Amino acid sequence: MIVRDATAEDLPQILAIYNDVIANTTAVWTEEPATLEDRQAWFAGRKAAGYPILVASEGGSVSGFASFGDFRAWPGYRYTVEHSIHVRDGERRRGVGSALLPALIERAAKLNKHMMIAGIEGENTGSILLHKRFGFLEAGRLFQVGHKFNRFIDLLLLQRGL
Repeated sequence: MIVRDATAEDLPQILAIYNDVIANTTAVWTEEPATLEDRQAWFAGRKAAGYPILVASEGGSVSGFASFGDFRAWPGYRYTVEHSIHVRDGERRRGVGSALLPALIERAAKLNKHMMIAGIEGENTGSILLHKRFGFLEAGRLFQVGHKFNRFIDLLLLQRGL
């Protein structure tokens, strides 16, 4: 497996992963699928901000992707980023997240960021354990702040110093 910077050519595979996550998990709190135009705008926005989009690739196929962006828009938060990692169905629990997360941490540190935040659905034990393995600590739980699949869901916040 290779972790590399995403290219525009990766966007259809990134879109397919993202839309599967939307349709079948509580990792993304929307029920509307994204369009290729949505992902192109996201890609351009991340690149314009100087933030990476990484993919884990094997044999030309994208197994997962990861990125980070500003935690909040106010200047006082400029050293804090919030990230996301999404893995193709069928590739989860095969080391894709473990390949992407340290590369993302390294990129944030090189950009002089101080803190990385993970916002994880409160019952996503796989993602929670992954983050704890890489030094993230629980910072708090927001109870029933999300709603998807006809139920309220918690948001667990984890953080890691860079």
